[in-house]
Amino acid sequence: MTNNQKELIAIEVIRTLYNQFEKFPEDETNNRNAPFHEAFLNAFSEKLENKVTSIPIFISLASWMHGLNTSLGQSFLEKTAHILCNGEKKEFTTKKGSNLKISQNQKKIINGIITDLTNGNRIPNILLENSECVESTNFEIDATDFTVDVYFQDNNQIVCIELKTVKPNKGVFKVEKEKVLEAKSALKNYYPEKEIHYLLGFPFDPLSDSSTGFDKQRYMNYSVAFRKYFAENEFLLSTELWDFLSGEKNTMENILEIINNIATTEFLSILQFIQDNNNIINEKYQYINYLKKWCLFSNIDIVNNFEFLKNKSLNDKKLQKVLNQTLFDNETKYRLDRIQFLHSKL
Repeated sequence: MTNNQKELIAIEVIRTLYNQFEKFPEDETNNRNAPFHEAFLNAFSEKLENKVTSIPIFISLASWMHGLNTSLGQSFLEKTAHILCNGEKKEFTTKKGSNLKISQNQKKIINGIITDLTNGNRIPNILLENSECVESTNFEIDATDFTVDVYFQDNNQIVCIELKTVKPNKGVFKVEKEKVLEAKSALKNYYPEKEIHYLLGFPFDPLSDSSTGFDKQRYMNYSVAFRKYFAENEFLLSTELWDFLSGEKNTMENILEIINNIATTEFLSILQFIQDNNNIINEKYQYINYLKKWCLFSNIDIVNNFEFLKNKSLNDKKLQKVLNQTLFDNETKYRLDRIQFLHSKL
């Protein structure tokens, strides 16, 4: 993993953490009335005793945790995946004018595959399914709209990855399989010279004893009907996913290290420290240590040359203004344009 990738991931960590601190429930006033929740939770009063201070706080924390789960799944993990593989989220939809075509025969074949998998008349086989769905002409109907969470391509292949929660809802795999088969067929029709890979990605294995461990066979039994519709080579799990995206080993370990270095009880105080430009002069070495700890490498040269830039700014109004900007704006957006501008002045 390059320093630039580490920095971009660190920026996402900081943004995610700051947003969650902003939303953290400090008291009961934001959730004074949740009568249905409270009524049901009365049955668990003995189990909750000595574990939560009050039911309203418990409800608020549960809501906050749900928000964190959503933020991780829909933002942090997805953006981290993009950073690692130089990929993007890509829509193939009618609304965007990017929808693709398939043939009536392909639609029929896919429906037949799904029916046979559902009835147990066949087992998942990615090579066989791909060969059955190949068509060379008559792409006369619109493929079902689909969006790819992580999409990238090179001269030889297109890779699509659907990032999933580690415990999908019952029945989701039948829908996912149909989507994957149709999307692969439509992409192959549009890019006949390229290999098409469409995989499910699960960010960690909840059944593993270690944070980065995984057991694909065991995991396939964890979710209802997973094994019925998907073969082992159709999904990536835990560190396997992150290593695939980066093309390197120990990627998940590196991501967790970045998070652990930033997500400490000192987070807000460190953020406040590096937002104060006076500390660049008065506490230069501590400032640089924090930048290194948080992987904000691109700002280190600026700190080391801050006096030079300050002298140079005496005759440059724009440089004065940019130099006095904070590292992050009020919404913890990293001012990369500031970094680039200041680097150009060194």
